[in-house]
Amino acid sequence: MSTRPALRVLHCSSGNMHGGVETFLGTLARQRSLNPDLEPEFALGFEGRLSDELRLAGSPVHILGPTRFSRPWTVWQTRRRLRRLLGMRPIDVVVCHGCWPHLLFGPEARRSGRPLVFWMHDLAQGTHWLDRGASQTPPDLAVVNSHCTADALPRLFPGAPREVLYYPVDAVKVDADEARAAIRAELATPGDATVILQACRLERWKGHALLIDALGRLRDRPGWVAWIAGGVQRPADQVYLDELKAAVRALGIEDRVRFLGQRFDVPRLLAAADLHCQPNMGAEPFGIAFIEALHAGRTVVTTRLGGAAEIVDDTCGVLVEPEDASALSMALARLIDEPETRVRLGAGGPARARKLCDPSQALTRLETLLRPLCAKGA
Repeated sequence: MSTRPALRVLHCSSGNMHGGVETFLGTLARQRSLNPDLEPEFALGFEGRLSDELRLAGSPVHILGPTRFSRPWTVWQTRRRLRRLLGMRPIDVVVCHGCWPHLLFGPEARRSGRPLVFWMHDLAQGTHWLDRGASQTPPDLAVVNSHCTADALPRLFPGAPREVLYYPVDAVKVDADEARAAIRAELATPGDATVILQACRLERWKGHALLIDALGRLRDRPGWVAWIAGGVQRPADQVYLDELKAAVRALGIEDRVRFLGQRFDVPRLLAAADLHCQPNMGAEPFGIAFIEALHAGRTVVTTRLGGAAEIVDDTCGVLVEPEDASALSMALARLIDEPETRVRLGAGGPARARKLCDPSQALTRLETLLRPLCAKGA
């Protein structure tokens, strides 16, 4: 057992959306017992699914109030609440997850004298007003979620110390036989069909339209069904979803593509599927969905872009060139026709996921990154 005092880390985020960042924060809370030398707390602007998950995991959650930068008084109120929180809690280091929380919380954290860490989750261009505002408060350290993201960091903080740390991702245990039977029955999918799953947020760059284009080219090939999981979180998401459904109808494959909406059982969906396909149209900073699919032993098909190209190799999946629906359809056709190839690539997934994203190793490395900052400020 360690004799060092635990590091009390305040993770700051918005809390009003749910995607990869929020999944990662939930993992930090659930897996905190893997490294008792880190004690995470969370400061959020909004109540929502994330705050519920963090509390369920037993972590302290501080709601500092809904904030809109278009309403300056809400910014002042939130910063005052953070000032009081830092005055009352023995926080050792403040970590801001993205430009919005860094712009909101970073200046007050800096004034408190605590070490300030910027965790970069997106490929910021440096031109948006949030990027420009966040860049006015340089961090003591930037943690980035991939080498792809590291290349974008200088747009915000030129010369800032940086470290690449892949997200810790849980390996969720599922009864695969039970899930396969139950989910396929629920979704009216034959037991012998090759199921292609895409489970992610409804973002255009995540390639739903490219997948549908590729599936349209397989219209006359029997034996496949596609499940698309992801719920509407913003008005633009509904517009996009309507476009995808219209494309499916136009291609004549509406009887083979199921739009599942928001699902909270993605591990069971993965267990019931055969392939995970998310053919990104733009570079993804990392891609937790790929790691979850690898943990589930599912072959991953994606495009050779961004963080996905750091995750997927020929031991566990297939990379195709971006925006090439023909190449994507040929890759899917091969995997539909060759179940032995699917099994071989799927079998390589768990080892690849553990190598990149083992939670115990990630939390140990996080401590090694944060502790020296606190020692400097002592």
